[in-house]
Amino acid sequence: MKIKLALMFGGKSVEHEISIISALQAYASLDKEKYDVIPIYISKNSEMYVGENIGNIEAYKNIKKLLAESDKVTIIKNGERAEIIKLKTKLFEKPFVDYIDVAFPVVHGTNVEDGTIAGYLNMLGIPFVGCDILSSALGMDKYAMKAMFKDNGIPVLDCLVFRADEFDTDEIKVINDIECKFGYPVIVKPVNLGSSVGISKANDKTSLEDALADAFMYSKKVLVERAITNLTEINCSVLGNDRSAEASVCERPISSDEILSYEEKYLGGSKSSKGMASTKRIIPADISSESTARIQEYAVKAFKVLGCSGVSRIDFMIDNDSNEIYLNEINTIPGSLSFYLWEPKGVKYSDLLDRLVLLALEASREQSKITYAFDTNVLEGVKFGGGTKGAKGGTKMA
Repeated sequence: MKIKLALMFGGKSVEHEISIISALQAYASLDKEKYDVIPIYISKNSEMYVGENIGNIEAYKNIKKLLAESDKVTIIKNGERAEIIKLKTKLFEKPFVDYIDVAFPVVHGTNVEDGTIAGYLNMLGIPFVGCDILSSALGMDKYAMKAMFKDNGIPVLDCLVFRADEFDTDEIKVINDIECKFGYPVIVKPVNLGSSVGISKANDKTSLEDALADAFMYSKKVLVERAITNLTEINCSVLGNDRSAEASVCERPISSDEILSYEEKYLGGSKSSKGMASTKRIIPADISSESTARIQEYAVKAFKVLGCSGVSRIDFMIDNDSNEIYLNEINTIPGSLSFYLWEPKGVKYSDLLDRLVLLALEASREQSKITYAFDTNVLEGVKFGGGTKGAKGGTKMA
């Protein structure tokens, strides 16, 4: 019997479109002999849709038309089974669409990848591919992940974090704090975004003001760190869980500037996109075997430190002046699921997807062994004084 697999993508995120590309790449490579795949598109206002063309990338050229032809749905728990249910039905039409054995979220960015969708699926008791709530949230927050990595001996750059209200109230103090700590140049980035959105380099006070204003458009918190002026970027993927994980080959993405832009990541200089697979890159990375080994070691350690599961991509920076390696960030659901970093190791994309589903089912089996209910009769003895006045009316416990 085939596994009922709900492929979930989209969401209220600036990386919405990239999620569509990544998910439908996976859809094309999933083994349809093993899986009955149900694509579920999450719109930018967080509504879920299924339909005949939801899995067709060409249909997303006119999303308004696509949604008009599709069915808005929700997911409910019916006994031990999670079911997809239509919110509106025609006369005599049943609302039931299908049930779900395992969910496969391919989402990027805030409101989805940050633990939101993991929490939703966890509440419904649906096995799902990828990181749990905590590791997803930590992986999205650039400051929190830095703190975790630094605490575990993984090298990261020092940083400062500012809130939007601090910048609005006293911009001069924020600028002075940055200048005193780092001088110039610095990198400014939203704390909880990926895909290079809102990230810029500041070489002086004027460009710093502009960079901060831009970053605060995308997040309530902004992180600032010194810029490495002689930089090599290296990425490495990790597959597994917090007990057993392995590193992929390393890549060196090629950028026309000091920061790999959104367009370079996803368009690769062309008008069409294949997600992160479009990026110009050198695989394996043209760095020393010693540097490769260190990066792979740090990548696996970082993955385990956060308690990750599934496949992630960890991005590193090499300071060519000092030869120091720094971990930049982790992507818990990387663009294109980093399949291109596993192919050189002989792992086909379809095999990678199989391994991710198996990891999800294994995690679900382990979760089922944990007790979440504690039988007690405490409610039998609860009485509220004065009827139902609540806390102000007082509470009497029998």
